[in-house]
Amino acid sequence: MSVGIDIDDGLAHLTLRRGEAGNAIGLDMARGLLDAARTCAAEGVRAVLLTGEGKSFCVGGDLREFSRLSGEALEKHLTAVTDLLHDALRTFAASDAPVVAAVQGAVAGAGLGLAASADVTLAADTASFTAAYTGIGYTPDAGVSWFLPRLIGPKRALDLLLTNRRVTAAEAAGIGLVSRVVTPGELTEEAARTAEALRRGPTAAFGAIRRLVAAGLTADLGAHLDREAHTIAAAATSAAGREGVAAFLGKRAPDFTRAAPSA
Repeated sequence: MSVGIDIDDGLAHLTLRRGEAGNAIGLDMARGLLDAARTCAAEGVRAVLLTGEGKSFCVGGDLREFSRLSGEALEKHLTAVTDLLHDALRTFAASDAPVVAAVQGAVAGAGLGLAASADVTLAADTASFTAAYTGIGYTPDAGVSWFLPRLIGPKRALDLLLTNRRVTAAEAAGIGLVSRVVTPGELTEEAARTAEALRRGPTAAFGAIRRLVAAGLTADLGAHLDREAHTIAAAATSAAGREGVAAFLGKRAPDFTRAAPSA
């Protein structure tokens, strides 16, 4: 399997398993990501941790696979790959469960899209990021042209997309492309700790927050304030909201994992 999935007590660990190929995304891996995303949705996981085996998180599309085809066959193949990959991204985005990505080595092309799409992205300080597409005459996929302008602004996004300039982990953190930078030795532990903390959190509230942030990027302020008011009222009356307030007043840690859904 090119994508491994292990679910333990509501935490799903997804692993890109083509380390010898830089975890390049071809048809099989794209299908594996969609299957994993659907499994997470069906299982109602509370958090997702995405990692890649080997030296690099993901170098982008599998050019060796693509180079075996040409003309209409290549066009159909790339459409199939991107359709599967994009459905995986849509499925993750529609879930309440936050996604944590731990990235190392080269992060390029569609790998950049996977890293950018995560809610929390941790990078080893040796990681590097590049769009890569125009270097081979391609255009972006995996949401890269959607996520980058929102994360780092349109001017910086165009710089990276047009020039393929390589960005260090430190610069990536400085411009908002990644959440935090850690040493390679700390990456696995810090990512696991972050994902576990999210697993224990108020999942429905996390989902609402993800949707608020996404909608707020294009919403009118007045409409967005109304949406916030509705959302916080719903959260307050939920089982998680009641548990959180009771725990705060009782001076104890909340246990959101045991809070039953509201009727």
